[in-house]
Amino acid sequence: MVKNHTRPWDIVRHLETEEDMAAYLEAALDEGDSALVTAALGDIARAKGMAQISRETGLGRESLCEALSPEGNPEFATVLKVIQALGIRLHATLERT
Repeated sequence: MVKNHTRPWDIVRHLETEEDMAAYLEAALDEGDSALVTAALGDIARAKGMAQISRETGLGRESLCEALSPEGNPEFATVLKVIQALGIRLHATLERT
């Protein structure tokens, strides 16, 4: 009998382009859940390279990892620094019902 080897699914392996990363963040923002947005930013930062994002934001790598974890609660200033370092631009639109 052949054994199947599995590994945990990790979104980071699927965030290959900047368009992928922007779409992923957009989907998280659409959900309206701050923990999900924080986790998505963490995933995108890992895909880009957490050390690089740490250098670009001026934030420590460990504190950045902690802040962008699903349990993290980063300050808004941290979120803005990360978004800028990721090369992502946020914009506002009116929600039409």
